Amino acid sequence: MNVIHIKSQSRNQLIDITRMVGDVVQQHSVQDGICIVFVPHTTAGVTVNENADPDVQRDILLGLERMACHADYHHCEGNSDAHLKASLMGSSQLIPVENGSLVLGTWQGIYFAEFDGPRQRRVIVQILNSTAGR
Repeated sequence: MNVIHIKSQSRNQLIDITRMVGDVVQQHSVQDGICIVFVPHTTAGVTVNENADPDVQRDILLGLERMACHADYHHCEGNSDAHLKASLMGSSQLIPVENGSLVLGTWQGIYFAEFDGPRQRRVIVQILNSTAGR
């Protein structure tokens, strides 16, 4: 199991982890397979989205805030909005690996999504080799 350590700086934040995930793929020397990116936290998530224009990241966070604002929820920790946003975002992504590299679109990047920061977080990266056993 490969773990990437993240330190978020604000309550709601998207952090580009594309390079860190790509480094894990390179370390494993997998030519073809699947990269699983998993966030083991109930108030954080992971997404693949545009990494060319930072306004997209701000707009995603704004949209999620509109859908799940910090309101009068019953959960005693005061972070129910973070749980809702994490559920909307999802906790994992599957990314193809081809010729030793992540297969992402021209404008795509992998983002860790923080909704209850700032905190120290972990991202688990697992590589499945499609050529195993051939």
